[in-house]
Amino acid sequence: MNVCCLDMEGVVVPEIWIAFSDASGIPELRRTTRDEPDYDKLMKWRMGILREHGLGLPQIQEVIATIDPLPGAREFLDELRTLSQVIIISDTFEQFAKPLMEKLGWPTLFCNTLEVDEDGMVTGFKMRCEQSKLTTVRGLQGMGFETIATGDSYNDLAMIRASKAGFLFRSTDQIKADNPDLPAYEEFDDLLDAFKAAM
Repeated sequence: MNVCCLDMEGVVVPEIWIAFSDASGIPELRRTTRDEPDYDKLMKWRMGILREHGLGLPQIQEVIATIDPLPGAREFLDELRTLSQVIIISDTFEQFAKPLMEKLGWPTLFCNTLEVDEDGMVTGFKMRCEQSKLTTVRGLQGMGFETIATGDSYNDLAMIRASKAGFLFRSTDQIKADNPDLPAYEEFDDLLDAFKAAM
């Protein structure tokens, strides 16, 4: 039995931190896992910038409320879920993702949790497990599932490579150049066809 494993940001919804960077006027917050492979380092750096500007979870959630899924993402997910179980495996946080999951028809999401103080300031983050995407795929495989995966960033590569089939979707030129053996797609129809072919 197949399980399709999808990254969230950049694949089915826009990058939350880029949207918040644009809304807050803080260009440094545009840095994502497409630019920085070390997620722990990236998050600690983001938290420092938030503290420096006195911004917390409420301000980020205000921006998230204005974000819609990428055009075609809901239809892509709906069709993919008629063919296979689908899990979105993301390094985002439950406090960010809920309104986006509602707009996508409540797909299954495995993600992490922010630690927030009484003033709404982000004080830390709790990762679900070490190397969460790879660990999840390995766990599913250990239960007898075959995984097919897609993502756009450095932190998706281990999940993609550990799966029986895997694809880059709307990734960067650098990541595509560094991984020329991985099929890379730009349109949901082509990605859906790739999933179907791998099943």
